[in-house]
Amino acid sequence: MYRRYAGIIGPIAILIIALGVWEGGVRLFDFPAYILPPPSRIALAFITRFPLLASHASATIVEVVVGMLLGTVGGGVLGVLIFNSPVVERAVYPLIIGSQMVPVFAIAPLLVVWLGYGLWPKVVVAALISFFPMTISTRDGLGAATRDQIDLLRTLGASDWQIFRLLRLPAAAPALLSGAKIAVTMSVVGATIGEWVGARSGLGYLMLQSNAMLRVDVVFAAIVMLTLIGLLLFMGLRIIERRVLRWRLPDELWKGGSDA
Repeated sequence: MYRRYAGIIGPIAILIIALGVWEGGVRLFDFPAYILPPPSRIALAFITRFPLLASHASATIVEVVVGMLLGTVGGGVLGVLIFNSPVVERAVYPLIIGSQMVPVFAIAPLLVVWLGYGLWPKVVVAALISFFPMTISTRDGLGAATRDQIDLLRTLGASDWQIFRLLRLPAAAPALLSGAKIAVTMSVVGATIGEWVGARSGLGYLMLQSNAMLRVDVVFAAIVMLTLIGLLLFMGLRIIERRVLRWRLPDELWKGGSDA
């Protein structure tokens, strides 16, 4: 029984202990609220400012979802091209690796200049930051099929497209979904960075405004909201992963093992 719920009980217990130490430490050392508010004050700000947080969260969610979709689709397509064409791999792969050395903060201000303060600068930042893990995951995942499996399909008269659709793509599913889970968490970071650089709405924008007014409790409340958004999106992909990949593992592994 414990093994089934260990993945839930453990993190909750650690979180409660950490919050208790935080609360006690702030009160013991009498930190000013504008420097480090206690968790109780952050919880109060989250509850009382929830309509404001939800309003800004809706803008951030749109940026995250659109950016993640663009990043994952674009990364997946490029990963397929790289896998199937040695010429494309030699020409593009080093550029993709090199692009990850450029800080996102260096690009975000330029996007604001080019695209303005609307939705698209944040979407592009989220897409760029989620593009790389999806490209690498797709490229590596498509190579998961074994040579024996490929040879078997060829002896049955399968075309390259049939081999891709019936063998390579299903074999790459775990890597693709892992890349998508990384991409969704990175897209939350990317959208927030875009809002820091230039925005009129969003949780990142709210964090900057609250920080300027020394409302650090609201800043932490916005961070909590961002964390919840990221967790919900990640859990959604996790549910999809369980349904898609259930055929790959015994049922007891998906159920967390036996109760014994």
